Amino acid sequence: MAPHMGRRLRKGAGTTAVAALAVAALSASQAPGIVHASTPTDQAASDATPVPTPSAEAPASGNSPYYTDLPPLVSPTPPPNASTGTLPTGDQQGIPATVLDAYKKAAATLATDRPNCHLPWELLGGIGKVESGHANGGRVDVNGTTLTPILGPVLNGAGFANITDTDGGAYDGDKVHDRAVGPMQFIPSTWASSGRDGNGDGVKDPNNVYDAALAAGFYLCGNGRDVAVKADLDKAILSYNQSQEYLTTVTTWFDFYRRGTHEVPDGTGSLPSHRSDRTSGSHTPARQTPITPITPTTPPSGKPAPKPPVTKPKPPVPPVKPPVPPTKPGGDTTPPPTVPRATTFENTGAKELTAFAGGAFGGQPTARVKDASGKAMAKVSVKFEIVGDTDTRFAGGATSVTVPTAADGTAAAPALKAGEKTGTFTVRATLAGSALSAIEWKATVVARQADVLVRADDKALTATPSGEFTNQVSVKATYKNGVASGVAASATMIVTPAAGADPKAAPKVSDKGPYFKDAKGNPVRELKDLKTDANGVLVLPKMYADAQTGTFLLRLTTEGGGTLTVELKVAAAS
Repeated sequence: MAPHMGRRLRKGAGTTAVAALAVAALSASQAPGIVHASTPTDQAASDATPVPTPSAEAPASGNSPYYTDLPPLVSPTPPPNASTGTLPTGDQQGIPATVLDAYKKAAATLATDRPNCHLPWELLGGIGKVESGHANGGRVDVNGTTLTPILGPVLNGAGFANITDTDGGAYDGDKVHDRAVGPMQFIPSTWASSGRDGNGDGVKDPNNVYDAALAAGFYLCGNGRDVAVKADLDKAILSYNQSQEYLTTVTTWFDFYRRGTHEVPDGTGSLPSHRSDRTSGSHTPARQTPITPITPTTPPSGKPAPKPPVTKPKPPVPPVKPPVPPTKPGGDTTPPPTVPRATTFENTGAKELTAFAGGAFGGQPTARVKDASGKAMAKVSVKFEIVGDTDTRFAGGATSVTVPTAADGTAAAPALKAGEKTGTFTVRATLAGSALSAIEWKATVVARQADVLVRADDKALTATPSGEFTNQVSVKATYKNGVASGVAASATMIVTPAAGADPKAAPKVSDKGPYFKDAKGNPVRELKDLKTDANGVLVLPKMYADAQTGTFLLRLTTEGGGTLTVELKVAAAS
């Protein structure tokens, strides 16, 4: 059953004991749910030292209710299904693909912008799990924006904080009071100061998981906190929601995710069923292991402890028989419905991708998903990644994106924008939650090119012996009749070819006649590493003449084959 974020009620006290006992049971059983390590970060989530008292810092969520479900007592990374080769979906361990990508991208950004904070993505995972169940099980679009708003209760003082409207209803739709908004449950007043643009679209949207995750990371790292230190980790979590039970729940999920997790398709994540504003419910708790309190052998009074009552074991409950399929007229039975699984993951786009530096790629990575009957599968998450040493990016500056397949079973990667770094890299597509082989495209960025060079003006290029040329050489480069900006070029004073010489032979560099000057003023007759400007224009440095008179040749060449030979004349003044 999907969580009803908009119907949260008053916080109950019953969940406090449940959370505490569950954590105690984990520790007592030495289950994999608790990490006992010596590193500062591991200690922060499992150390038994007292937690600090919540600070007076304004909480990011306005102390709104949260989900109290705890991790299951199983491995965070289950093995693939033996018969299908696929990972389970809709389980407690998995995190929806786009949401997981947002957590990891936010942590990577913080590693650069706040390196002393040492924020791991698993902490964001713990916050996101208890605040919204990872955006309601990953119900987000291709850009990471929730398909429906996730709103906390009206903060009108009735069981919660009393926060008068601060955003004019822009984020929460309430012009009287504020409400927590989005997958990380920011109240509008906190978002106004802490909001971030995590997906590079120029908008700070609390309903976008990339924006919200990055904002949560910066918020947790506030006040110079280092979350590798237990005290700072506790303060960071309590700054989000000033509740000791909240701290226990988040750190339990934090420990769980640090031991591993796996990606599930968007929209298939498990939905929490227990909230801090409810003391009971109709859902089965996430943990199935009974928690038995330990009875001391001698009570404080010194009297012998009473013997526990003897109870007879209950007879075993007979197994429940599976329901009988309905019968069609004529005696045929209808088999139970089966969930199709992907058996084909194929490339339907370009085989290779090529672009000039800074330009757009020809072709687009596109993949198709089919089931065993050959039928196209819609709404399956396909993850596209850029792999290799390159500054090429998807739209918005992302290096990985998750795209759902359309009705025809295809998913196309967003447009690729080539960077300035030339070379070859790989675009890889994988099918979330599947063991099917990845699809890879070879992508190449080549240097910008020009195929035509012409003079940009008709100024005379003359000088007197041992003098300076009156004008500088200015040329314009084009490629297929378009402006060729940023194209590499060279300029060389060459020896005039002899009559009948092979026109394809490389010209020799002249050792006399006109020249340029280097930084020290020495004569230079060959210039490299030149580039055309944004308009495709290249203006050469000033030229000088030695004592030689006559007509000399200057040859300009560009990447891509553009060539132009210019005559330079040196004559005595008349």
